[in-house]
Amino acid sequence: MNNFQLKVFSGRANVSLAEKIAQYLGDPLGKLTLLNFPDGEFWCRIDDDVRGRDVFVVQSTCHPVNENIMELLIILDSLKRASASRITVVLPYYGYARQDRKAEGRVPITAKLVADLLTSAGAQRVLTLDLHAAQIQGFFNIPVDHLYASPVILKHVRRLNLDPRDLVVLSPDEGSVKRSLRYQKKLNVNMAIVDKRRVSAEKVEPANLIGASLEGKVALIFDDMISTAGTVVSAAHTARTLGKAKAVYIFATHGVLCGEAIPRLRDAPIERVVITDTIPLTPEKQLANIDVLTVAELLADAIKRIHFNQSVSELFV
Repeated sequence: MNNFQLKVFSGRANVSLAEKIAQYLGDPLGKLTLLNFPDGEFWCRIDDDVRGRDVFVVQSTCHPVNENIMELLIILDSLKRASASRITVVLPYYGYARQDRKAEGRVPITAKLVADLLTSAGAQRVLTLDLHAAQIQGFFNIPVDHLYASPVILKHVRRLNLDPRDLVVLSPDEGSVKRSLRYQKKLNVNMAIVDKRRVSAEKVEPANLIGASLEGKVALIFDDMISTAGTVVSAAHTARTLGKAKAVYIFATHGVLCGEAIPRLRDAPIERVVITDTIPLTPEKQLANIDVLTVAELLADAIKRIHFNQSVSELFV
């Protein structure tokens, strides 16, 4: 009997996002039991019949990264042994993505290692959002659908009702120019770049502003993630002091927010910080100037298209 019906399951990393996705799809999350043994090992049981089903597993491999990855691998193995017809991993946030090349000798390419682990555990397809490096798609030997959160973020930018004549997209460093150009073209505004100088392995100092004038303008900074917030906060200070910008807004897909990120963002000369819910925002990280957008509808649409073998490329904005 053909039972190729869609079913969404979730690990424990980001249950709230998974529930929103399931709500958009009109079907409750699949039932599974996840336990921690006293020695720290994980255990999983799939409580729904998945034989012949088209299964999607939502799990952001965010902090605690190693635990969430291991939990995901165990869920995948459970689904594979329960005879699911196809297993798609939905990775709103891909952990280890920044270790995507050998920058020096005798170091791992951990982004590739994680891709191999997911495939070996049973993943037959991957759906992810704003990879730190697009070439990570090539680390997989299975189909990868790489979405961007830009439609969700751009919709929010337009809701702010800022005068387009006052807007300048500001790339926080040279490595973010390509991403900033995508937003600049969509918004049809001017663009500037912060030229940074690395003082040491830990310290970077802004040296110059290149491009459009920021004086009296509203600077919009777009990034794929905010980790320690050093880069975006430094760019915000540069925009306000060197560029004489009247306001700064920061937008990022993934709010990793580790290290000194929260105090830096709290004290930075910025109007708003806008992130998405690819990573849960824990209570201690919630600031008055942080807004969280949901990517649930975007991911739900992609899941539906994959299930019905429809084109996903329309979502690659």
